[in-house]
Amino acid sequence: MAAAPPSIVLIGAGRMGAALARGWLNGKPKRKIAIVEPRPSDEISAWAEAGKIVLNPKPSPAAIVVLAVKPQQFASISETALGYTGPKTLAVSIMAGVRIAQIARRLDTQRVIRAMPNTPGSIGQGITVFSAPAGLAADDLESARALLAPLGDVEGPVDETLMSAVTALSGSGPAYLFLLAETMAEAGESEGLPRALAQRLARRTVEGAAALMAASGDDPEALRRAVTSPGGTTQAALDILMDTGGMPRLLRDAVRAAAARDRQLSKEAD
Repeated sequence: MAAAPPSIVLIGAGRMGAALARGWLNGKPKRKIAIVEPRPSDEISAWAEAGKIVLNPKPSPAAIVVLAVKPQQFASISETALGYTGPKTLAVSIMAGVRIAQIARRLDTQRVIRAMPNTPGSIGQGITVFSAPAGLAADDLESARALLAPLGDVEGPVDETLMSAVTALSGSGPAYLFLLAETMAEAGESEGLPRALAQRLARRTVEGAAALMAASGDDPEALRRAVTSPGGTTQAALDILMDTGGMPRLLRDAVRAAAARDRQLSKEAD
C-alpha cells in the first residue's frame, strides 16, 4: 500500500499562502492540509466548513510546515509555529529576509527551505527561487519544488547568499512593472490623452509586451532592438531612458536598495 501523502500545516493564509493552499487542494496527490490563520478569509472559512482543510488545529508536529507570514511577524508567530514542528519536520519559508539558520533555531528543525516567490504566483504565473542548507536530502528538495509549484516556475536550490538579490529582483520586481505602467499612463496624460485612455493604453502595452516576450523566447535586448528604428520615435524616448541617469542606473540603485533591506530584515529577525 502506498504511503499516505504528507500532512501540511500552512501558517499564514494571505495572498501567497492562499494561492499555495488553492494549488494543493486542486492538485495531486491529495494532501491533508491544516491552516493556522487568526483572521481567515471567506474562502478559507468555506474550505474549512466543507471539510477540505482543518482551520486552526491544536498544535501537533506535522510532516511539513509552510511559513507564509510577513518577516516582521516571524518573532511573534515562531512560538505558535514551534507547536507544529519537530526535529523531523520540513519547514518551508516564503518570508523575505529570514535566514535558514534563524528558522532552524526557532523551530527546532534542521530541515529548512527558504523560498522567495512573487505576487504573480497568486494566479500561478510567478517564479519562486529557493535555497536549502548543504546536505539536505534530495527528497526534501523535491518536496519543496512540489509544494511551491502552484505559484508557477520554481528555480533552485541556489546559495543562500543570493537570496537578497533574488528578493530584490524577482520578489519585488512586479512592483517595478506596475510602477512602469502607472508612470507611462501619467506621461501619456501629460501629453493630452484622457486619463482613462492613457491608463488602458499603458496597461495593455505592458501586458502585451510581457506576453510577446513569453511567447517569443527572445532575449529582452533583442526585442527592444526590434521595436527601435534608428532615428525614430522609440529611439528618441530610449535616448532619455538609457542615459547616464536613466532607467538602467535607477533600476540598479533600486535593486541594491531592496537587497540591502532584505539583509536588514534578517538582522531584525534575530
